[in-house]
Amino acid sequence: MDSSALGEADQHLLHLLQLDGRAPFSHLAHCLEVSERTVARRYQRLRTLGLRIVGQPVPARLGLTRWLVRLHCTPDAAGTIAKALARRSDTSWVTLASGGTELYCAVTTRTADERDALLLHKLPRTPHVLSVGAHCMMRIFAGATSTWHGSRLLPATSAGAVDSGARTPPLKLDATDRTLFTELAADGRATLPELGAATGRSPSSVQRHLERLRGEGALCFAVDFDPVLLGYHMSTRLWMRVAPAHLRTVGETLATHPEIPFAAAVTGTSNLVASGVFRDAHELYDYLDQRIGPLPGIQSIETAPVLREIKRLAPTIP
Repeated sequence: MDSSALGEADQHLLHLLQLDGRAPFSHLAHCLEVSERTVARRYQRLRTLGLRIVGQPVPARLGLTRWLVRLHCTPDAAGTIAKALARRSDTSWVTLASGGTELYCAVTTRTADERDALLLHKLPRTPHVLSVGAHCMMRIFAGATSTWHGSRLLPATSAGAVDSGARTPPLKLDATDRTLFTELAADGRATLPELGAATGRSPSSVQRHLERLRGEGALCFAVDFDPVLLGYHMSTRLWMRVAPAHLRTVGETLATHPEIPFAAAVTGTSNLVASGVFRDAHELYDYLDQRIGPLPGIQSIETAPVLREIKRLAPTIP
């Protein structure tokens, strides 16, 4: 199915869900000026096409550290290694790029021991892994994962969680909070009675926990929908070297571009990484020429088209 099969109302519904993944059907119906039954029918149809609403922890708010790992492998082993990484509970997305010899994955760690076990011991000793690059995400300017988040339909500043950079103590979680994260990772639109049954709490108690987690910036909701169904066939990773004096400006500018669902300042030679979603290679070229080229301080840029997504939008449970 291509984007022509999705009407304007369907795309508007995706837009509204991106703004608030748990918005009730009554609110969505009011915004779309249709009945709740119509909204429910369109929502269920989009779900059959792969739509997911996922509750995600915001790592920086919970004392977690997020890493972008870049692996170069031999061509015969890349697929196997990618699937092994996808099976890990600490990876949230895994993609194949650059001729099938390069892998990217996002890893969330709680402790230095967890970090070292994977980055210093497990991966470097894996057969057929030629090199390992680990980049700590210092500041997330837009988005929460590598997947498309409806950013072509709305301002990127509302696409997922954005790290404001404010330094606050990690939010402490109780057993109810942890159960809610687990349930919302499976279905971000689980009802209050369903969440109450899972936590052993009343719906009103669950609502208070949700309001606290969202109000404290520890929980966000992401929309996962295949961009190909909306006519976007070219996904690519952009690695940039930016002069330090311009890093914040360039990152915040990228966060306003509808082509960019994710951008972050990272450690390493390339200090800014972004994910871009485009209709085709011509649109990617125009973006690099007209949108990236004029930005100040960009010293170099490397593009790596994503060939296949092995895992995406799988949040680590705090």
